Amino acid sequence: MRALGALRGSVERVWLVALAIALWELVTRAVDETYFPPPTKIVDALHELWFSGPASQGFLTDKAVDDFSTSLTHLFAGWAAAGAAGVLLGAAIGRSRTLYDLLNPVLEFLRAVPPPTLVPFFIIVFQLGATMQVVTIAFGVVWPVLLNTCDGVRTVDPLQLETARVFGVGRLRRLLTVTLPAASPKIFAGLRVALSFALILMVISELFGSTAGIGSELIGAQRSFELPRMWAGIVMLGLLGLLFNGVFMLLERRLLAWHTGAKRLAN
Repeated sequence: MRALGALRGSVERVWLVALAIALWELVTRAVDETYFPPPTKIVDALHELWFSGPASQGFLTDKAVDDFSTSLTHLFAGWAAAGAAGVLLGAAIGRSRTLYDLLNPVLEFLRAVPPPTLVPFFIIVFQLGATMQVVTIAFGVVWPVLLNTCDGVRTVDPLQLETARVFGVGRLRRLLTVTLPAASPKIFAGLRVALSFALILMVISELFGSTAGIGSELIGAQRSFELPRMWAGIVMLGLLGLLFNGVFMLLERRLLAWHTGAKRLAN
């Protein structure tokens, strides 16, 4: 019965997607507009470009291995660096009212600067290449993590901190065992938003002087007017975003299971 219920839930979730794809196919074939190829042509381009390789490579082509390894390495390097910096700085700022009051306007200003506008500056400083791309991603995605961590640390129940202090728990241990665990739901929310932004900035950073990566393939297809290939890149990015979000939600649910259980007990 449980399996049947899960299957029914899956069908209920995907039927609208299947209907939208079917309508997309019918409309684009009826209109026959060059700029909007039907889904079947996009799937063919996806297969030819990235998924027509040998079984020994998981059916990935050599280009897929090159593009995916390049793009995902830059994405996760920038996201991980931003996550570590955001948590460390956010915890430090959030624990100090003076630092928070002093730096909050600056942080809000920097957060409001659109990261793509700084790409020319990063190119001048770091030159074209992997370093520039990772820095672009890291700068753009650090703010959700930093500000969420800061907010999470500031809203920790004072009674928990006072209890730990009474029992002689030192500052560093209080931070690691009380403050950060209590702030972890907001930290994970920031990391999840940052991962979505990282995918966008990965593409933007690869539009400038990159010879490998999904963003490079996207701009190359656009310049050569190979529209099915261009749409294949767009669809691939959407699938990656869906995959990353799903995996992150599973990890978040598992890692924060203790927090959900504690909330249920409290209620």
